Amino acid sequence: MIELPDFPWDRLTPYGDVARAHPDGIVDLSIGTPVDPTPEIVQRALAQAADAPGYPTTIGTERLRHAIAGWLERRVGVTVDPLTEVLPSIGSKELVALLPTLLGSVGKVLFPDLAYPTYDVGARIAGCEPVPVPTTDGLIDLAALDRVGDGAALLWINYPANPHGRCAPRGHLADVVEWARARGVLVASDECYIEFAYTAPSSSALAHGADGVLTVHSLSKRSNLAGYRAGFVAGDATVVRRLLEVRKHAGLIVPAPVQAAMAAALDDDEHVDAQRRIYGERRTLLQAALESAGWCIDHSEGGLYLWVTHPLHDSWSAVEHLAKAGVLVAPGDFYGAAGRRHVRVAMTAPTERIRAAAHRLETTT
Repeated sequence: MIELPDFPWDRLTPYGDVARAHPDGIVDLSIGTPVDPTPEIVQRALAQAADAPGYPTTIGTERLRHAIAGWLERRVGVTVDPLTEVLPSIGSKELVALLPTLLGSVGKVLFPDLAYPTYDVGARIAGCEPVPVPTTDGLIDLAALDRVGDGAALLWINYPANPHGRCAPRGHLADVVEWARARGVLVASDECYIEFAYTAPSSSALAHGADGVLTVHSLSKRSNLAGYRAGFVAGDATVVRRLLEVRKHAGLIVPAPVQAAMAAALDDDEHVDAQRRIYGERRTLLQAALESAGWCIDHSEGGLYLWVTHPLHDSWSAVEHLAKAGVLVAPGDFYGAAGRRHVRVAMTAPTERIRAAAHRLETTT
């Protein structure tokens, strides 16, 4: 029997109850669930493809694969072969959770010590050893990799990072990729926030070549498609071919109407630029309110969250303090012990509710 950690969000339930008791209701900034409308262009593409009586293909339609490659070249600045180096997935979380299993990984699975919990869970599901790697200033510590990396099969990285929003300099990514290639370790780079960098540039691990590199992408945040379960991977053709073969056997296929919607979303940059401006406005409101109330914002260069701490609180006392003001946030230790002084504040609430949260923060001591 695989031992999995308790689902962390269950521990927030009583604090959510406290926040909901606020006279003006709860402002839930704990989970990064998109709340803005799915773009009309995407909804139309889905509807037009709704008559889909036959089985879709695991590899994805030619239209979708070219849309993925076009987006990567246009928006990320990397070139991939649409025939051999891209593959759609049923959202990105299932791919993250199942990647070690799909690859038949044997050995350690490495990931940052402050990270999305599913990297750890995916290692456990595959029967691999999950190994958190210390970070320095939000970046994977290369010296720490040397200490813990023997026997590693897979290294997860994530920039802009969840939960703390650090963007990685190109030189750092180059060093990480070089370290992994020298040891035959696959780099899996989770880049679902790559279009949401604010105070520092974001970069893809694929900028340093596809050999031994796989990037993971999601349309949930950029296009408000969380309900569609739409994602994809790109990179090393040998790894993509392995994933394709196993997924074909397992029947892990993105539905045909969703594939059509994904292609429409990836071909259209305008809605993403508009969404980025919306998140930027919410970010400015929250940052000003938090700082005026004595909170300190660390990193938070990109992504959809602010990573904050307060001199009078640890993670859970901060959660409790903010819940009394009707604002629910995520404790930093959900993402690793190194986050025990922080909370993560999401920008994924309607702007009017963000304004309400900002007002409460500014008037709460």
